[in-house]
Amino acid sequence: MKVAITELVLPTLPIPEFFKTIKAAGYESAELALRTAPDAPFNYSTTDADLMGFRKAAADTGISIDSITIANTKGNLHMAPADAKGAIDETIWGLECAAKLGAPVALHTLGAYTDDIPYDEAYCNSIANLKKLAKSCKKLGVAIAVEFVWTGFLFSPLEMRNMLSAVNCPDEIGFYFDSGNMCIFQYPQHWAHVLGPQIKRVHLKDFAGGPGNATWPGLLKGRVNFPAVMAELKNAGYDGPLTSEVATSDASIEETAQAIRKIMQMG
Repeated sequence: MKVAITELVLPTLPIPEFFKTIKAAGYESAELALRTAPDAPFNYSTTDADLMGFRKAAADTGISIDSITIANTKGNLHMAPADAKGAIDETIWGLECAAKLGAPVALHTLGAYTDDIPYDEAYCNSIANLKKLAKSCKKLGVAIAVEFVWTGFLFSPLEMRNMLSAVNCPDEIGFYFDSGNMCIFQYPQHWAHVLGPQIKRVHLKDFAGGPGNATWPGLLKGRVNFPAVMAELKNAGYDGPLTSEVATSDASIEETAQAIRKIMQMG
């Protein structure tokens, strides 16, 4: 496993400076974030020359780029395939960026779920769109990892597992496990247990509070049972990066790197 951090934590730094900053703080791996804001360091106007510059800066710093995140501007993957063309095209462009960066995994949340698509239709649409994207994943050698987030969609590990199983492209489409995202009502180790073989990447966050007062404190300061989480990840054979998504307002990046190393030894 590697000590990693997502660029979402330090979103305003130029990419080369981001690599130097995290290297000095004790990280080995980075996740870059393809964002919709035109002033973001990595956005939909980023050129191939920019990407090659990012890749060289990472190599020069001794940081591996092990994943990216993809955010769509044109719809979402819950839409009917004909309506989701914009989101699909953007996702493919993001996958191409990941391949050029040497990142083998791209996080996707499926996009913002809206009330104009019935839940059962959104479920079927998501499967159809992911099947379509799996072809590009295979061609490019980049997997999509679907993350559970608070969009009002995919409420349980069984539902996530069933959707990914229906896509039936385990090498190309899997799960992005975030230890803090399901804590409001459930237990993250249960998600790791159910989805273990399908986990492509891991975000580390802690959690405190509940409905109406949820917070994500620094690692090991909330109620996530990290020994149980790590036991499930190790049992599933996960050996990829453990990627911090801890806000710098909750803990310094140095403190978080140290906490990840402690968590890595658990389980």
